[in-house]
Amino acid sequence: MRELSPGDIVFSFADTWIRKVGIVQGYCHQCPRPPEFGSAGRAWNEIGWSARVRYFAVSSPVQPREHMHLLRPELPEKHSPLKADGGGNQMYLAAISDKMAHVLGTLIGSEYTSLVAGASEIAIGAGSQVSIDEQDSEEWEQHLVDVLNKSSVLPSTQREAVIQARIGQGQFRKNVSGIETHCRITKVNEPAHLRASHTKPWHSSTNDERLNGENGLLLTPTIDHLFDRGFISFEDNGDLLISPVARPRSLQSMGISFEPRTNVGGFSSGQKGFLAYHRESVFLARRGGMQPSLRVSKQYPTRD
Repeated sequence: MRELSPGDIVFSFADTWIRKVGIVQGYCHQCPRPPEFGSAGRAWNEIGWSARVRYFAVSSPVQPREHMHLLRPELPEKHSPLKADGGGNQMYLAAISDKMAHVLGTLIGSEYTSLVAGASEIAIGAGSQVSIDEQDSEEWEQHLVDVLNKSSVLPSTQREAVIQARIGQGQFRKNVSGIETHCRITKVNEPAHLRASHTKPWHSSTNDERLNGENGLLLTPTIDHLFDRGFISFEDNGDLLISPVARPRSLQSMGISFEPRTNVGGFSSGQKGFLAYHRESVFLARRGGMQPSLRVSKQYPTRD
């Protein structure tokens, strides 16, 4: 999911048929498991990834099992969405090769060719996609705040501190400021221009982690945005990591240098632990180029 990028192609495979082809509208973001899933996929984590995709029904649906003589040689060696007989493996999204995508596209016909040709324009046409994704995250976090407010487990003062930590204020900001003195990228040290940003997102953290000063960095607003959305991260030794999905010109305008390699200084052992989570679960990793994927829906409900 974290390899998805606007304009990528997704083949929707459900009930042994590919009836829809989608265009990814935005980068993925963390979100809770949809309530409409019910008991389906109960073994999955409660927190996962979501990406908006605009799907188009095709007039010539494809049943892969009828074309395995063409598809079987192109199946991935690992994490294949399809079995050798054309049935689906139990997964939600899998990357497929350009060759496999070409075979599927040829079977679908001219509609697929048109979609690929207009993929970039369709993705750009999403317009306010970023604000929509942020609204989803805000609604999720507000739900968690409501749950906290109704909880009798935490004393009121600690509950308020945890809630204030959501927006990088209160005790959390004080705790971060006791460790960090300036933005690691821009070097700004004026408190009025700095935000206390969680390394492991507030919505994914325990109450203790939400207040832990080592689970945060002081960042200027634009750098906070890049870090929060996974466009940048840091190695334990302080080397800056830049996501392949980020647009260099935009990042350069926001103060990110691509050459020479940027090192922002060392981190404490506690900070390194939270940074490992950020690299694994927030940082947007991607192989590059428009990536075809096959979404295996099987019996699980989906949001088209």
